[in-house]
Amino acid sequence: MSTKTAVTQTSRQTALITGASLGIGLELARLFARDGNDLILVARSESKLQELARELEAAHDIKVTVIAADLAVPGAAAALHAKVLGGGATVDYLVNNAGYGLYGRFLTLDPSEEAQMLQLNMVFLTEATRLFAADMASRRRGRILNVASTAAFQPGPLMATYYATKAFVLSFSEALANELRDDGVTVTALCPGPTRSGFQAKAKMEGSRLLSLGMMDAAPVAAIGYRALHRGQAVVVAGVSNCIMTQALRLTPRTLVTRISRYVSEQKAG
Repeated sequence: MSTKTAVTQTSRQTALITGASLGIGLELARLFARDGNDLILVARSESKLQELARELEAAHDIKVTVIAADLAVPGAAAALHAKVLGGGATVDYLVNNAGYGLYGRFLTLDPSEEAQMLQLNMVFLTEATRLFAADMASRRRGRILNVASTAAFQPGPLMATYYATKAFVLSFSEALANELRDDGVTVTALCPGPTRSGFQAKAKMEGSRLLSLGMMDAAPVAAIGYRALHRGQAVVVAGVSNCIMTQALRLTPRTLVTRISRYVSEQKAG
């Protein structure tokens, strides 16, 4: 089956996954494909998406649509929604996985880069959720997975804005899960800790102590989120140690949490 670059009508269920070219998004694409779902894969790198599409179509006899787009620009959600609907596709699963972080002191970071991060991590996610959730609610069925982070549970000196964006995603997702429960639509927030992917290089934080505390592979994180999505679970934290950590944070004074967060985020000596 040839890879399609235009959205087409299908009788199967369809999952739209942003940030699908690597990491958690890529592994989620493999899980949806394994279960016979057609896919709409969205990311900036068309070549990586096309390669993944060929792999999944050949292995699972599904249809994969590739949409190469920069989602960190104003209007990206409306443009994506229009392209999907214009091709006649129905999105049964929406996975808002696209996002990135920036490492460094707030006053030293490039404001334009931070603005793009805020646009992608929060504004695009919110607008895409609004558009596709409205379609789902009209059909009275659909599932949404928003990828947050264990960063959502604490302040993050040296990544202050990124941590704040993930707190937004978690709070927004929990509230929306409650609002949409009578519309046949579920919303799940997946909260992974540090995960092996391209995130660390993009954030320029390879030397952070945080990474030496242990990272999960993307595949088990995706599997945890995938199961929670199908259960309709509002929030899931990936990994036992991360679950323990997020619960401990609730009982720890915030000033201490902030100091610890700063320490583990700092670059390792030497």
